[in-house]
Amino acid sequence: MGERGKAEWAHAYLEQLRTQRKLSPHTLDAYRRDLAELAALSGETAWNALAQADLRRYAARLHGKALEPRSIARKLSSWRGFFDWLAGQTALAANPVQGVRAPKRAKTLPKALSVDDAVRLVSAPARLASSGPGAAPEPAELCNRAMFELLYSSGLRVSELAGLDLHYSKDALGWLEQGNADVTVLGKGGKRRTVPVGSAAMAAIAAWLAVRPAPADGSAALFTSARGSRVSARVVQLRLKAHGLATGAPSAVHPHMLRHSFASHVLQSSGDLRAVQDMLGHATIASTQVYTALDFQHLAQVYDQAHPRAKIK
Repeated sequence: MGERGKAEWAHAYLEQLRTQRKLSPHTLDAYRRDLAELAALSGETAWNALAQADLRRYAARLHGKALEPRSIARKLSSWRGFFDWLAGQTALAANPVQGVRAPKRAKTLPKALSVDDAVRLVSAPARLASSGPGAAPEPAELCNRAMFELLYSSGLRVSELAGLDLHYSKDALGWLEQGNADVTVLGKGGKRRTVPVGSAAMAAIAAWLAVRPAPADGSAALFTSARGSRVSARVVQLRLKAHGLATGAPSAVHPHMLRHSFASHVLQSSGDLRAVQDMLGHATIASTQVYTALDFQHLAQVYDQAHPRAKIK
């Protein structure tokens, strides 16, 4: 494999992902961990000496450690991409991961709130502990309301929400267009998409902007933390979880649950799978089709409640 060792090849691949594919630091960390694990499993064996049987053995070893099939599949996908790249850099007889499959996993549906629960969650004026009865909303409350409404209104990933700026600039990862009532975001794989923002979310954003202080970090961040810097994905997660508990949400709420709820509810109303795919930023329709199962669950519930012969008494 030339003069480069395994660590050098892995580093070169990660640099290519960072500079050419523009992957996020979080995604790069995941790739780095996957390659480090493969290096540990393969020991002193060079990358180009690994065979398909080796990779099958590694996958079986991970399964024996009770690793979830979904996690094993992700690692195999990560390793497969690495060897595809490596084949273009040096002599490689074949991709050793090709044809290696993760153990089958039970199909699980994404968790989504009902329409009533989702609307109640994002519209509930939960008071901060410091707020007295009848007090005007604190800026943090207005910020939370705007973020939660926007998550549900547009189906954004939490990282996309945190990366939003108040307006367009050449360096912006995403931005709000108040006049058009939409947001443009940078999604997975460096793909940009523009998503409409509903009137309720726009009203909540306007209320927040009326009290939004200039970000202390000098950025144009749309949403800020208590310290005045751009809000982080973790802060959004914690605030939404606390809000869900305070408002009596039926389950532990996280930002991706609002994304799932957005997709499920739009599909229930429109039946337009392609439109939902575009708004979610999915690369393939297969990723979006899981919501058809949620849609069927909703229809089944309506049938059970409404049809006189749905249940034998």
